[in-house]
Amino acid sequence: MSGPAQPTGTGAHPASAEGQDHERRPGIPLGRIGGVPVYLAWSWFLIAALILLVFTPNVMRALPGIGLAAYAVSFAYAILLALSILVHELAHALCAKSFGWPNAHIVLTLWGGHTQFGSFHATPGKSLLVALSGPAANFALAGLGYVAVLALEPTGVTGLLMNILVWANFLVALFNVLPGLPLDGGRLVESAVWSATGSQEKGTVAAGWAGRLIVIAIAVYIVLIPLLNREPIDLQLTVVALLLCGFLWMGASQAISDARMRLRLPRIAAGELMEPASALPASAVVVDIDRRMAQLPGHVLLCAPTGLPEAVVDRASLAAVPPALRRTTAAGTVARALAPGAIVRASRSGRDLVTYLAGLDGSEYAVVDDTGRLVGLLMQDTVVTAITGKKA
Repeated sequence: MSGPAQPTGTGAHPASAEGQDHERRPGIPLGRIGGVPVYLAWSWFLIAALILLVFTPNVMRALPGIGLAAYAVSFAYAILLALSILVHELAHALCAKSFGWPNAHIVLTLWGGHTQFGSFHATPGKSLLVALSGPAANFALAGLGYVAVLALEPTGVTGLLMNILVWANFLVALFNVLPGLPLDGGRLVESAVWSATGSQEKGTVAAGWAGRLIVIAIAVYIVLIPLLNREPIDLQLTVVALLLCGFLWMGASQAISDARMRLRLPRIAAGELMEPASALPASAVVVDIDRRMAQLPGHVLLCAPTGLPEAVVDRASLAAVPPALRRTTAAGTVARALAPGAIVRASRSGRDLVTYLAGLDGSEYAVVDDTGRLVGLLMQDTVVTAITGKKA
């Protein structure tokens, strides 16, 4: 199975930073194919061990007398399956590369693999083609393998491996075209809604819910129906199915969550999220702050002689100053410093605002209007809550 950050999914996944494979290797580098870096995640060895455990008894039954060589056959199957997944992911990567999507790299993982890209501009049609190119490659492998089996009529170990690979590629392709994220077929739902509404995010939400319905259908078919019919349950199949369902559910939920976050981004603006604030010179004393707060609601920020905000008055510290000392205590003693450069224009919004704030230090930002006049104070937690929909 294959996919994006969630294997068994689309395989077409945009990375947040270009050149990510140069900064942090996601696994063991295996080289490049068609200019696309390929990595083997350490988690792949877990699935290889599972294949040895599950497939070896089948090999011993199919080939009586093979003995311990059955483990070598199982490991060979794990390698061939990984190569099939690599072909699947390579189809994603090369198709995307033909559209100019940058910085593709492939990672073979526990559940199959995923392909990531740098930032790119997609359309419903291109997204769908990139997604479905992976299953198409597996269908092609299954077809070629089937023809080879008919022509060569292999027996023994060769026949067993060729037959199981034909079925494995066919089932991987068939499973991946199911119409729900994080599966490749989910891009069909996403692209249809995207084309109808003009919003990729709405398409992703719809495809994520379709993925959840697929998970429920799998769980009902594998577990609930046998229980209702009082039929014996295959424990091995049930455990694998439930693990897969859990993984698919998390992938679908993550897709929905990310899409909803992107839907909220355009509505996020510094001027809308800020709390009102006014400025006093850094040379002020506490009594000046008292007067200002009596006149205007909101925060008080202290500004350097250059006019740039440099500190925020801390209300708890302000309240702790005795009345007798309020005329002589410097305002700076009851203020907390802003990080250097922690200033943002009220007009910044959406992705531009989030990207800009990500490059600043600190968790509080002075907000100024287009003339440079201080108008508010923006809290990092407020921005995070607005983006995620959850209290920071």
